Amino acid sequence: MGWLSAFIGSYDVARVIDDRRAAAQSRFEGRAVLSLSSSGAVYRETGALILNGQRFEAERSYLWHEDGGRIWVRFADGREFHDFDPKIGGLASAHLCGADMYRGGYELSDWPRWSVTWDVSGPRKDYRSITTYMPAE
Repeated sequence: MGWLSAFIGSYDVARVIDDRRAAAQSRFEGRAVLSLSSSGAVYRETGALILNGQRFEAERSYLWHEDGGRIWVRFADGREFHDFDPKIGGLASAHLCGADMYRGGYELSDWPRWSVTWDVSGPRKDYRSITTYMPAE
């Protein structure tokens, strides 16, 4: 299993989304659980998105697996999303979603607390998302 096993567990999640186009900030508060599966791990996130003072229930899932010393992240339907080096973090592979480009990276230097930043730009989107993961007690 290698490096992937270090991520298995439950995390308190806090995300700040700075939407440059709308000049607005939203946030997400919730829980992420990374659990073992037959092909690696399943990431499941649930919580509340707070947008313009309103709370909306939100959830998402990803599939993680380790190969070639990297962790590969796919969408729940199996489409490729990105990969990263679990030993050092740093830049993740870029992802083009329609005409919107996702560029980001993992910060692992304060392990077991870690974070992921995405800068998203394109005709429909222009924002920065920073998500912090803290092991749940």
